[in-house]
Amino acid sequence: MASGREIITVYLSGFGQGIGLVTFPAASAVFTSTNAYELSATEYGGMFVPQAIMAIASSLLGVKLRQRLGTKRIYRLGLLANLLAMTLLVASRFAMREHLLAYGTLLLATACIGVGFGFTVPALNTLAAAFFPGKINNAVLGMNALLGLGTALAPVFVALFVGFGIWWGLPVMVVALLIGLLLLSASEALGEGDTCQNGQARKSRVKFPSRFWIFAAFVLLYGVCETMNGNWASLYMTKHFGAGTAMASLALTIFWSMVTAGRVLFAALEKWFPGRLVCRSLGFVVAAAFIAGACLPRSNSLLGLITFALAGLGCSALLPLAISFGQKELATISASVAGGLIAFYQIGYGIAAFAAGPLQTWAGLSLNTINGGAAAGAHAMAARSGFVTRTQSASR
Repeated sequence: MASGREIITVYLSGFGQGIGLVTFPAASAVFTSTNAYELSATEYGGMFVPQAIMAIASSLLGVKLRQRLGTKRIYRLGLLANLLAMTLLVASRFAMREHLLAYGTLLLATACIGVGFGFTVPALNTLAAAFFPGKINNAVLGMNALLGLGTALAPVFVALFVGFGIWWGLPVMVVALLIGLLLLSASEALGEGDTCQNGQARKSRVKFPSRFWIFAAFVLLYGVCETMNGNWASLYMTKHFGAGTAMASLALTIFWSMVTAGRVLFAALEKWFPGRLVCRSLGFVVAAAFIAGACLPRSNSLLGLITFALAGLGCSALLPLAISFGQKELATISASVAGGLIAFYQIGYGIAAFAAGPLQTWAGLSLNTINGGAAAGAHAMAARSGFVTRTQSASR
């Protein structure tokens, strides 16, 4: 049985990971401002390529390392990588006027946040499921709700610190939180027994059954849909809906707040609205949000906020439910399932985070057109939800 302190430490880490992850997109106005880093749309999108690559690599590498080192060490390595990312982000401000040096530092910082995410998030989901084996759906939803709360608060903190003229105050705050989590976790077991995978899985190479790839395709599409909102919301609000910096930050906050609220809501309503029905429904909500955003009139920031709220609700429970379904169905390799699915989520993240930049710069497409096209991905994701929620034998 996990102690209360272990549970608090793990769930608080989810909150901290959420803040750190969204610190970069939340500061998009700073990165693209002519008074700061002066990044182009392509350079801004390119910032997230190292993050996606390293998150994919660390998620997959973590599957093997967890068998050798244990969940606790992988979790702590992830926290250290996040700590380095925030430190590099703060350091980059001193080279702001040296474009190549500043951009190189930002690329290294996002690479580190990718490593942190790839190591930490699968470990957190695995630990949450192990803490509450009888309520895995709610445990994973709760973990991701706190992660979502962190992502929702990051734009608020950025807006506050920008108002005070110290945008870098947020990464400094995250550094302090991460140091505290490292100190708290030092004396906790945090799954050192690693009961989530059986002995045979530890001794042999993990082989993913055919059912895993159904989940993988689903979370990849989810990663594209979430990132089109999470990484490009602020710029979409300013360019398409004519919003100011504060309103653009509010849109990102609303999106992540609805992601968090949806996770809490659907966990509370599981008795009346089962997770499988939720998973089959929310993909269509995401598609509707993309279509609404593309069709709504320009220069109406209030309508823009509503579309991002709808998108947040649609995205809310899809990833944690896919992970919990996969872990329950493929229980003998549950930790590997979490790491593998996070890797495919990051592939989708990388596609959307980077591709939207060149599509604007080189193909001449507007963010509005790109967002409208993303509705096709949302529909494809919704179509696959029936396969994800269809319980089958893990051996197939």
